Amino acid sequence: MRAARLMAVDQENEMSAPTTTGATVWLTGLPSAGKTTIAYALAERLRGEGHRVEVLDGDEIREFLSAGLGFSREDRHTNVQRIGFVAELLASHGVTVLVPVIAPYADSREAVRKRHQREGTPYLEVHVATPVEVCSERDVKGLYAKQAAGEISGLTGVDDPYEAPADPDLRIETHKNGVQESAAEVRLLLSERGLL
Repeated sequence: MRAARLMAVDQENEMSAPTTTGATVWLTGLPSAGKTTIAYALAERLRGEGHRVEVLDGDEIREFLSAGLGFSREDRHTNVQRIGFVAELLASHGVTVLVPVIAPYADSREAVRKRHQREGTPYLEVHVATPVEVCSERDVKGLYAKQAAGEISGLTGVDDPYEAPADPDLRIETHKNGVQESAAEVRLLLSERGLL
């Protein structure tokens, strides 16, 4: 009886939800570039329009899915591949997946793109291109201050490499645009690609 009720609820939800093709939108950029802020602003807007959306927050992934990984190149690659796998899985089931994760190495991001291509799942790369000077002023998590004080090392874009995308689907300059304007740019990209 319970299973029948659940099936009826699922069918009702499917009928009321807008028809969308799932997609992964990977927002890459330096620490404090604005990736997560843009992702949550966009997610709120898309949910308000009735779309199925998930945000794969890099800090939450580190805590729950990639606990035990460090910040070596190999560990960063593993972390990005795990996130890419989950994103593709969700996107293949009609969810718009927003991934505000640094992913500093081009080959790691390319491997995620290729996974999506193999599965026939749309994938968009958005470069949140905030200059390091602006990021260090924002310093949302205090990482730049800690690095400057010698408390941490391996900070992406400072004393660890960040390979900016050469040809992203979209490049956003958050030091020139506000959060809502930046979120609107990503939404427009999804619409133009027929993914909303």
